[in-house]
Amino acid sequence: MGAKVEPGSQPRAWMPSPARTPVDRTRIRTILALALPIIGGMVSQNVLNLVDTAMVAYLGDEALAAVGIASFGNFMAMAFITGMGAGVQAMAARRKGEGRTSEMAVPLNGGLLFAAGLALPWSGLLVLFTPDLFWLLSSDPAVIELGVPYLQARLLGMTAIGMNYAFRGYWNGVNLSRLYLRTLVVMHIANIGLNWLLIFGNLGAPELGAAGAGIASAVSTYIGTATYVFLGLRHARKAGFLRELPGRQQMRTLLRLAIPAGGQQLFLAAGYTVFFRIVGTVGTQELAAANVVLNVMLVGLLPGIGLGLAASSLVSQALGRGDKADAQRWGWDVVRVAMVVMVLLGLPMILFPEVVLAGFLHEPGTLAIARPALQLTGLSLALDAIGMVLLNSLQGAGATRMAAGVAVVCQWGVGLPLAFVLGPMLGLDLVWIWASQGIYRAGQAVVYALVWRRGKWAEIAV
Repeated sequence: MGAKVEPGSQPRAWMPSPARTPVDRTRIRTILALALPIIGGMVSQNVLNLVDTAMVAYLGDEALAAVGIASFGNFMAMAFITGMGAGVQAMAARRKGEGRTSEMAVPLNGGLLFAAGLALPWSGLLVLFTPDLFWLLSSDPAVIELGVPYLQARLLGMTAIGMNYAFRGYWNGVNLSRLYLRTLVVMHIANIGLNWLLIFGNLGAPELGAAGAGIASAVSTYIGTATYVFLGLRHARKAGFLRELPGRQQMRTLLRLAIPAGGQQLFLAAGYTVFFRIVGTVGTQELAAANVVLNVMLVGLLPGIGLGLAASSLVSQALGRGDKADAQRWGWDVVRVAMVVMVLLGLPMILFPEVVLAGFLHEPGTLAIARPALQLTGLSLALDAIGMVLLNSLQGAGATRMAAGVAVVCQWGVGLPLAFVLGPMLGLDLVWIWASQGIYRAGQAVVYALVWRRGKWAEIAV
């Protein structure tokens, strides 16, 4: 390892220069082999969200706004638990890099136990108090009436979601991401069928409207958990699945990695909930438009997130082999691949926004509000790729506290105050409020790039 340097001086000697190190075809194939199943699974999840949105849209703007704001309430409620996936992935990938294959699933066992132990009482408490708390998400009586039963149904799936994230972290960490994709296909088929039955009352089922969409999502999530357990018994038993719990030191390490990642997800979800609350003060049409644009944006972002999860595994495995230079190079290589992908995905949003939005918005006024916000989203995707890949790379290296701190400060210190100033204070329309989010994410990407280049993350033990 190269000599240590003082802050502000040149990078460590073991660091490759990202400008002088091209991505060769072998590394691109390695990245894509790991990332494509992850991307496929994540894209399919958000395509399913779009299907849900398209189905609920036929119930009107109030239902669309209710499902959107309740979905972020659910995201906020379960966000801390989903951070367990980052801890499981970092530890499983590090054990794989170290050659300790019989211990790779031990962090998964700990993650499943933690997720179930925390989610069961927490979700029950939130279901009980949802009617009293929903006013924090929206003050519109029609949105509250439709959103409360939807959110209660989604909260009942929290335990399964926490366990599913732990499984996802494990499969991604040991390069079996195809199993993650396979499980999501099963979940999606179940969800679409249950939506068709319960939203509209087909085949004699009760017509539950927005609440039916929530029930369908919760039930399909438990179906996914059952599928993961079956696959774990087939593919992870030799790695220790359901054979051994992590020891005290391992559990401390798992929690040290997972708690900051979960906290970052919690603040991210809370931030988006506050953001939707800000948009809601402008009008229900703007809230419905923002919900659709955000769901479309998430589909565009998912390849970047999927590539970031691949980078997390590649970085952690390289550090497990003791190759710090290769670990840093993986981060930069995945950034380059992600930027190309995200630019291509942004073009339809910029050039053909009406075509992209036509399946989800049926009111001309709401469509007109959403159009420029979607174009702005398309323009910002390339910078988002840098931030997403390097955030996950830092998590894979064990620097979850650093990654979380940057994300929280940028969102809450820059993005949300700017959205409040542009919206409620100055009375500007949705596109200006939406621009605040692009500004904070661009700043976040720059900070992550600087942190990654310095390389102090390579010294963290996992």
